[in-house]
Amino acid sequence: MFDLLVVATDGSESGERAVATALDLADRFDAAVHVLSVVDPSRVAEVPAEDADSVRAALHERASDAVDAVAEQAPDDIEVDTLVREGHPADAIVDYAQEAGADSVALGTRGRGGDGGFLLGSVAEAVVRTCERPVLTVRGERAGEGAGADG
Repeated sequence: MFDLLVVATDGSESGERAVATALDLADRFDAAVHVLSVVDPSRVAEVPAEDADSVRAALHERASDAVDAVAEQAPDDIEVDTLVREGHPADAIVDYAQEAGADSVALGTRGRGGDGGFLLGSVAEAVVRTCERPVLTVRGERAGEGAGADG
């Protein structure tokens, strides 16, 4: 059913949950995983020009850390490729999924971008609307959910 899964992450909690889900699917279906993190250049445009290079470098480093963490946690029997791209996150995710021939795309519904989206999050919503591949969205935990929660 799945040969290649693309999982997009920004290192956030919902991104990490999407990663865990994608790795579980890859393990069950003996699929490869491509882990993508996208640096949004509009985040650099928000800072003073004299700080732009250091902000861009910090964003790339955070993106690299996010994909490297996935490669480190993946079981040895799952083929994992990592990459960082720069561009509008939804467009970059959709474009890469098409380019790579992904069977499915997984991503969290809320990431480091904050509350810009209504239900899914603006990136997840745009990927769901525009991606020709099946998209699996994984939400973060709500307050009170998760291990040890009583309710």
